[in-house]
Amino acid sequence: MIFYFSATGNSKWVASQLADILGETLVSINDALKNGLTDCHYEMSDDERIGFVFPVHSWGVPSLVLQFIKKMEIKGYDAHQIFAVCTCGDDAGYTNSILKNALKKRGLVLNQCYTVQMPNTYIVLPFFDVDSEEVENDKLEEASQRIKRISQEIVEGTGNKLLYHKGALPFLKTRLIYPIFKKCTKGKTKFHVSERCTRCGLCKEICPTLNIKTSNGLPQWGDRCVQCLACIHHCPVKAIDYGKITVKKGRYHFKKKK
Repeated sequence: MIFYFSATGNSKWVASQLADILGETLVSINDALKNGLTDCHYEMSDDERIGFVFPVHSWGVPSLVLQFIKKMEIKGYDAHQIFAVCTCGDDAGYTNSILKNALKKRGLVLNQCYTVQMPNTYIVLPFFDVDSEEVENDKLEEASQRIKRISQEIVEGTGNKLLYHKGALPFLKTRLIYPIFKKCTKGKTKFHVSERCTRCGLCKEICPTLNIKTSNGLPQWGDRCVQCLACIHHCPVKAIDYGKITVKKGRYHFKKKK
């Protein structure tokens, strides 16, 4: 059983690849969030594993994933193998430690944690933008091979530290920057829509916190934004921006290569 959270599709693809190789079922955390976390009860069989796949948010676990972990109930857990795969544009800091502690509070033991580098998606700060097409393609090609290696490690029950990339200055990134990110990105937002909006409603549909409402077909953002960036990257006509900082920046969401 693999629980996954995904905004731009990177983590969903990684989770799908792992599920195919390992023979595990997929459970969408996004769907659970949209249902208000009212039905987060899951039953384990003896031969199942528990997996978590999610994007790294500012060198930490996304707040929505932590909310899910606090609410979920897993019946039949008896020292089942638990693994996690974090997707990131570069490195993950001490994301593994945050996840390990969150699971420990629920009586669950994280056995293995890995990282898979995927195309960058965070574009709402200066000097942050999507990758070039060449870098994007290189990352996706390398990701496919890394997922195979990680799958083998999971099957063998080993925890290869070389398959978790914490990067430079992990303490600074996770212990100092991550808490600031969580505080500053929660609540009201600078997202807005331009005249290019076609009123398709996709942004409202994919928002995991149900934070987007529409008025005369135009999206309006409430105060439950966590900057997952699903809306801005999936807009088919690039009508959504975050203040003025994203006007000249690229957009990205995972698309299966032909």
